Parts: sequence; C-alpha cells; structure tokens
Amino acid sequence: MPSGDNAAAQTGKSRGVYIASIASTVPPYCADQASVAELLRKHFGHELTPRSLALMRVVFSHPGIRKRHFAIDDPACVFDEPPDKRVARFTEKSVQLAGQAVTRALAEAGVGMQEVSGVIVNTCTGYICPGISSYLMERLGLARNIRVYDMVGSGCGGAIPNLQMAEAMLKGGESKVVVSVSVEVCSAAFQMGNDVSLILSNALFGDGAAAAVLWREPVGFEVVASTGRYVPALRDEIRFVYKEGKLHNQLSPRLPELVGEVALEVVTDLLTGQRLNRADIAHWALHTGGERIISVVRDRIGIPEERLGATRRTLAEYGNMSSPTVWFVLKEIEREGIEAGELCIMITYGAGLSAHACLLRKT
Repeated sequence: MPSGDNAAAQTGKSRGVYIASIASTVPPYCADQASVAELLRKHFGHELTPRSLALMRVVFSHPGIRKRHFAIDDPACVFDEPPDKRVARFTEKSVQLAGQAVTRALAEAGVGMQEVSGVIVNTCTGYICPGISSYLMERLGLARNIRVYDMVGSGCGGAIPNLQMAEAMLKGGESKVVVSVSVEVCSAAFQMGNDVSLILSNALFGDGAAAAVLWREPVGFEVVASTGRYVPALRDEIRFVYKEGKLHNQLSPRLPELVGEVALEVVTDLLTGQRLNRADIAHWALHTGGERIISVVRDRIGIPEERLGATRRTLAEYGNMSSPTVWFVLKEIEREGIEAGELCIMITYGAGLSAHACLLRKT
C-alpha cells in the first residue's frame, strides 16, 4: 500500500485529498451513428471524394460507438454556423453543462454552494475571456472571493492535470472544498472535408461535462498519487490547428501506437513509485479515445479485457467527449460497485502529445 497510510490510520486523521463525489451530464440532443452519417452525407456528399464516402461507411458503422450527445438545438445549424454564433453557442452550452455537473456533484456530496472555496475548469474546444469559471460563479451564485482558475489547451487528457491542481490547492491550505470541472463542446469545433482527421473526428466526438468535488475528509476516493508525461516532439500527431481562423482537429494514423507507448510509461512510473504491480489494480478508468486506442493501451499495459467494461460502455453510449470522458468512466465503475480499499487507475491522453495517470483508492 502507499506510504503514509499506517500513520494516518494510527492518528485517526486524514492526511490526503479525497474525491467526495462525481457527477456527469450531457446535452439532451442525442443521435445514433447512422443518423449522423446520413446528415453528413446529405450536406457534404457533393464535396466528398468516393474514398471519403467509403471511409465514412466504415467508421460510422463500427459497433464501438452506438450514439452521442450534442449541444445543439438543430443539427443543421452546425454545418453553416458563423464564427460569432459558434462562440456564442460554446459559451452558452459550456456554462450550462458545467453548471449542471457542479450542481449535481455538490448535491451528491452534501456541500452547499457557499462552502465552495475553489473552482478549476478545463476545456479545449472553445476560448472565451473571461473564462467559463467566471460565468459559473455568476450562474451558481458562488462567493465572489473564491479561487477560480481556467485551464485551456490540455486536450482530451485535461481532467487529471485539473485534478492535480485541485489537490495542490487543498494540500496548500488555500481551499477547503474545490470543484474540478471538465467541459467540452466538441461540436463547436466541427469541420468537414476530405481530411481523414475530420471524418474520424466526426464519427467519434460528442459533448458533455463532468464535475468532481474534492476535500480532505476521508470519504469517496482517496487521491493516492499521479503522474504525467509530455512529448512535445509529437505535438503534431494530435492537436487542434487553425485554418482560416477555425479549429480543425488533427489526428495521426499512428496515434494509437504512440498513445499506447506514453500511457505505458506513465502507468509504469505510477506503479513503481507506489511499489505496486498491475495485479494490485482492481479497476481501470481509461479515457475512451477510440476503439483502437483502448485496445492498444490495454495490450501495452497488460490490462485484462474484463476490467475495461466501464470504458467500453462509456464509448458506446457517449463516444469521446474529450476531457470529461474519464470522469464518466469512473462514475460507471462506481455505479457497478467498488469495494473499500480497492485501487483504481485513471488514465488520460491527448494533445501535447501527453498522457496522465492517477491512482485512487476507495474509502
């Protein structure tokens, strides 16, 4: 077990940081893969090459994803959405989704709004200034003197860096209750064309938000340790790029193998630092990434397939929502049942190229 546990048990005092509750939310509009593919063919079929149309048939028919949720009122509006309207939609929907997740997480933890002393929000699918945290403060009636931070640009892996910052705030005595929020409106970065990256993205990404309440009371999941790796030389393998002022997702065909290698490195670092083996880990919460990425990460790390049920179900029901997704997976693991004392590793990966891992223990 991690060092420090015996001392904490002997004194009866909590020395760590704990995830008291997790809540997730998605927008009400939902579409299955066949419906999305048909809409794209209808609106862009005349622009797409036969090769692109053939690729669409393959990726949209893959059974790994069943449906996804989108923060839109009318799907047609996304196809010719002017930049100003796109920013306005991102602002409205990101704040709405984040607010719902925070409200639910606080209610589950039994924490009132006025007890919150810190909020950290991460996103990568839109940029506004002031950030989402300012709008959340107003929407939820949070105290105006709390510590709030906005993290932008961490990509799909952003939930764990957010969690690390929340942990540091609590251990530093800056705050007593910190809410960690990941929210993405991936549909606000929608583009379509013959670029393989765009076709794959449009078959994979959805919208959603998640929030976790952290404190120092020994309830929920103890945050035991975390680590991360960055490989800037591989930045162009997974990133957003601007073309004519619009975000375009860029995904390398080599991405699954690259992610698998970096994920193995962070998990090895985490286990070695805690003197643990893979067999000591009862649960694995992986960022969904995509079907191939899940399988490569599984094989590189040596995770038993039966431990990936929550990850695969999340992919099937929601797709890849970027940074909030790993919280959805952890929530599903919690719903299935996790015994006190059991260990769980969260793994995220994304732009950078980066990968992060966090070791949790159920109280």
